[in-house]
Amino acid sequence: MSIQFNYQNAGLRAHELEYARPLAEAAFCAVEDRCGPGHEMLGWLDLPRDYDAEEFARIKAAAQRIQAQSEVLVAIGIGGSYLGARAGLEFVKGPFGNQLREKGVEVYFAGNNLSSDYVQSIFDIIGDRDFSVNVISKSGTTTEPAVAFRLFKEKLEAKYGKEGARSRIYATTDKARGALRGLAVTEGYETFVVPDDIGGRFSCLSAVGLLPMAAGGMNIDQVMRGCLSACSAYHNPNFMQNDAMLYAALRYLMLMKGKQVEILASYEPALTMFGEWYKQLMAESEGKEGKGLFPVSASFTTDLHSIGQFIQDGSRILFETVLWVEEAQRELLVPHDPANVDGLEFAAGLSMRDINEKAMKGTLLAHVDGGAPNLVVTLNRLSDYTFGELVYFFWKSLAISGYMIGVNPFDQPGVEAYKKNMFALLGKPGYEDMKSALEARLGK
Repeated sequence: MSIQFNYQNAGLRAHELEYARPLAEAAFCAVEDRCGPGHEMLGWLDLPRDYDAEEFARIKAAAQRIQAQSEVLVAIGIGGSYLGARAGLEFVKGPFGNQLREKGVEVYFAGNNLSSDYVQSIFDIIGDRDFSVNVISKSGTTTEPAVAFRLFKEKLEAKYGKEGARSRIYATTDKARGALRGLAVTEGYETFVVPDDIGGRFSCLSAVGLLPMAAGGMNIDQVMRGCLSACSAYHNPNFMQNDAMLYAALRYLMLMKGKQVEILASYEPALTMFGEWYKQLMAESEGKEGKGLFPVSASFTTDLHSIGQFIQDGSRILFETVLWVEEAQRELLVPHDPANVDGLEFAAGLSMRDINEKAMKGTLLAHVDGGAPNLVVTLNRLSDYTFGELVYFFWKSLAISGYMIGVNPFDQPGVEAYKKNMFALLGKPGYEDMKSALEARLGK
C-alpha cells in the first residue's frame, strides 16, 4: 500500500480503541457479508475485481475519440456525478491541469449549479474550439444537469448540426429506463451505465467518473489497479491490520467524545477538490437521524490564515484528518539572497516541500496541544494509482463508520426536501398545492 495511517496524535487512552473494536468488527462484517441496511447498494465493494471489462474498453475508446475530435470536454452532472471525476483530474494533473494541457483534453464541469454566469463563462472558454459533452444523470430529470444539457446540446447542434452533435454527445445513465436513456436511444448517443447497485457518491470509479477522467488524460488502468490494491488490503478482518477499520473506529470514538466536526486538511492545492468529494461522501452517508460528524475540508497552509485561529483556540468541537503527500512531483529550492531583506536566508537552499513538511508538523503539534486531535493519512505521491487507493480507503471506512453509528450509509432521504420546494415555486405540474403556502412563508 502507498497509503499509511497514523493515529498517535488522536489523544486516546490505550484502552479506548479496544472498547470500539467489537463494534467496528461487527460493522466490518455487516459490510463484507452484505447484510446491513442498504446492502443492495454495495456494488462498489468488489468493483475493482468485477467491473465490466467490455464497458471499460469502450470508455477508453470513447476517451480517445474525444481527444481526437475535441479540445474541450464538458462533463455535465451534479453531486457524485461530477465531484469524483473533478477530484481525480486535479489530484493527478493539479489545479492548473486545463491550462497546462500536458495530456488529454481540457475538462470543464457544468450542471452542478444554476448560475447563468458560470455556464456563459464555459461558453466563453470554449469559444470557437471543438468540444464534446458527457451528460451524466441516472434519471435525466435532475434540474441542474437537465438545464445545463439543454444549453450545451443547443450549442453543439448550432455548431455541428444535429447529426454532427450526435457523435459528440456521450450519455452516462440508467441501463434500461429514464428520460436520458430514452433520449439517448432516440438520438443515437453512445451510452454508458450508471450502475443500479452503486450510489452517486460511490460512483466515481464507474463510467460516471472514468470517462471524463480518461478523456482528461488520466490512466484509468492505473486508477483501477490502485483501487484493487486497497480492496485487497481493506478486506483484512484483523482490526489492528486494517487501516480502514481503524479509521472508522477512531471517527466513532471522536464522535462519542463530543467532537462534532471532522476537518479533512491537506497541504497540496491539488487535493482541494478531493476535499469536496470527501464532504459529499461523509455528509450524505452519515448525516441523518440527528447523527454523524459534520465534514469540512481545508487547504493548509492557506486556511491557517483564515480558520486557523478557530481551530487553535475556538470551541473544542473538532478534530482533523490530515492528508499528507510525501513526494513533490516537481521540486523548487529557496534561492540565496545575501541581502536577506526578507529575513528568509535561514531557509535558503531548502526545498519548498521541506518547508511545507515543517509547517505541517508544527501545525499538527500546535493543534493537538490546543485540544484538536489529529489523524494522519500519508500518500507516497499524487498519481492515478494512489487516487484509486485513497478513494477506496474512504469508501470502506465510511461504510464501516456509518454502521457503527447506526445509520444506513447508502441512502440520502434529506436531499429531496429542497427539490420539492423548488419545483413548487417554479410551478412544476403536480406541486400546485404547495406553491401558495411556500410563497406566503417567503413573504410574497
